[in-house]
Amino acid sequence: MSDPAFPAALQEELRRGLAALQLDADALAPALLAYLALLDRWNRTYNLTAIRDPREMVTRHLLDSLAMQAFVEDGSLADLGTGPGLPGIPLAIARPGLQVTLVESNGKKARFLREALRTLGLGNARVAESRAEALDEPGAYDAITARALDDLAGIIRVGGHLLRPGGRLLAMKGVRPDAEIAALPTGWHLQALHVLAVPGLAGERHLAIVGRDARDPA
Repeated sequence: MSDPAFPAALQEELRRGLAALQLDADALAPALLAYLALLDRWNRTYNLTAIRDPREMVTRHLLDSLAMQAFVEDGSLADLGTGPGLPGIPLAIARPGLQVTLVESNGKKARFLREALRTLGLGNARVAESRAEALDEPGAYDAITARALDDLAGIIRVGGHLLRPGGRLLAMKGVRPDAEIAALPTGWHLQALHVLAVPGLAGERHLAIVGRDARDPA
């Protein structure tokens, strides 16, 4: 299925990228393109993201977000400082068994998120218009994620309370974050560090999976 909002070359680039990530392009491309079209339209007025070119959005927003999906388990996930819904909305599209809470304090971005969920009919996602540290849902999530919010210790400081004991932080990083790993607070430990290959993106990408110790009361 094609989307008249975008040229065929852009749509084919998305489909190739999804295939490279071993995802079903036929199943996912229509919803991802609908999300991209909405983001592109709102971005012209509300400046939701500094990336203006839809083709660049395919690589740096959609495919970059989905590069981590193989390491995301079904359950509940809070996407902290999600902005226009990244990586939360692409993950919710790709994984129907995932219940995603999009945590965003900026009012115009939260309005866009609600419109995106309504337009896409994403029943497995919700918006929490709040700062992460003020979200009063302690221990409610199997996982939290953040794409560009802070260093690992900072993410834990503002969002660690949201994780159940034994839960995981899935943090997307650029270069290998050795210094951040060494500075993890007490009660947290690195479970895995994965190199991510994002189709069309030349820079380094890593996924740090940080575990909250089962007995840690924080």
